[in-house]
Amino acid sequence: MPRVALLAVLALLLSGRVAAAEKQIRAFAAVGFNGATTFTLGDAVEKKHGILGVGASWVGNLVGVEGDLGWGPGFFEPHPKQLIVAHSSGVTTATGNVIVTLPRKWMEYTLRPYVVGGVGVMHVTFTDVFNVFNVSEVLPTYDIGGGAVGFLTNRVGVAWEVRRFDTLKESSTLGISSPSPGGRLSFWRASMALVVRY
Repeated sequence: MPRVALLAVLALLLSGRVAAAEKQIRAFAAVGFNGATTFTLGDAVEKKHGILGVGASWVGNLVGVEGDLGWGPGFFEPHPKQLIVAHSSGVTTATGNVIVTLPRKWMEYTLRPYVVGGVGVMHVTFTDVFNVFNVSEVLPTYDIGGGAVGFLTNRVGVAWEVRRFDTLKESSTLGISSPSPGGRLSFWRASMALVVRY
């Protein structure tokens, strides 16, 4: 499936339709929630976390492509009862996605819904105060979700979205996770974005 998604993105980038598509820049603030992980670094992934990010997209009449970058600090702040005390931690996601939406002329004066999905990487970091249990791992990731965008003027609008991120496989180099060596991470992201098109 990752190869199919990458080929679809490449085909769209090379097509004339993308060159003539609507270009958008999005700056978003989000909440990460409902996380699950096999890392034993803490239960904090189940809690809510702030996420900041930016995206760039090229959206045609029905299909588009997008690059998305998000950063969420403090994902592995452990429970007070745990022995491992975090100094810093975070999760960074970078994905390339395909967008499928409704025809522009149908939604010109209202919210334009869309679905989005793709593949990329997730960078998981954790540093404890004693500099013993340190993690810096990049894992292949997919994301899938949906949302809607509406414009207040010809150039400026807002977008709301919910998206799920999940690693494609466990790390093979980390030995501080359970139930087996390696680690996986998944979570949901709900965001609101300021959208500028040009």
